[in-house]
Amino acid sequence: MSASGGTRAIVAALLANLGIAVTKFVAFALSGSSSMLAESIHSVADSGNQALLLLGGRRARRRATPEHPFGYGRERYIYAFIVSIVLFSLGGLFALYEAYHKWHEQQIHPGGIESWQWLPVVVLVVAIILESFSFRTAIVESNAVRGKASWTQFVRRAKAPELPVVLLEDLGALLGLIFALVGVSMTLITDNGYWDAAGTAAIGILLVAIAVILAIETRSLLLGEAANPDDVRRIEQAITEGSEVERIIHMKTLHLGPEELLVAAKVAVRPYASAAELAEGINSVEARIRNSVPIARVIYLEPDIYRNAEQPADGVAELKEV
Repeated sequence: MSASGGTRAIVAALLANLGIAVTKFVAFALSGSSSMLAESIHSVADSGNQALLLLGGRRARRRATPEHPFGYGRERYIYAFIVSIVLFSLGGLFALYEAYHKWHEQQIHPGGIESWQWLPVVVLVVAIILESFSFRTAIVESNAVRGKASWTQFVRRAKAPELPVVLLEDLGALLGLIFALVGVSMTLITDNGYWDAAGTAAIGILLVAIAVILAIETRSLLLGEAANPDDVRRIEQAITEGSEVERIIHMKTLHLGPEELLVAAKVAVRPYASAAELAEGINSVEARIRNSVPIARVIYLEPDIYRNAEQPADGVAELKEV
């Protein structure tokens, strides 16, 4: 993923959410709508999340140290995981609590929105328009890097967490605004506050579901994911296309960060006349790997000597380690 593309999407979402949060709080203060309060907290949570993503991206650019020799690229994964926790607790659980509170309040003091009745509707419509621009920015930036992958595949396979996080957050924000608009509108039409509570509950369930999805995907990145299949094929081709290596015995890849890949492979090499010649051959293979997959920045190749062991029934000699 392009780091600049992810930053543009994050900044667009941050600016939209800050403006929307202010207007929602004003509408809640004047109308008392529980859906508006849930949406206000949702926008605050989203704004904080985007700030966390920006902070994670900045901290990930620090240089490697003796204590952290592979650098800090995975900090982006850590901050993305924190985002899922914030969205779950501050966004989803608060909305569910507010829905519960509103529902019981209706049992004691039934009724709809009594003051500034249509203000929440106006604010929600404006918020939907603003959020749509933010969502469009995230879609455009994602289309630039997702290739032929479906949206589900992009969210599940992306090694850079920022764009999938912003995409899901913006999608959740738009759906949440629609739920709030339906709840508020039905409350105004029927003068029944249970609709407002139902809209708030729908927002809470939606945010909890998105937070769980984000947590699952970022957990996988934190545990360490291999290179995608296309990069693996390119690396294997780069290793074996020259005369230096006869075959790959086994190979492992690991993302040290979204844009930094570790490659470790044990390879069968042809006989070399000297250690210097072997080292030159290995260096040539490493150069081809970096040309094929530029993010493969940390490469460890272990050369080994093989001999033909026994002749199988198919007539193809099997290579075994000495």
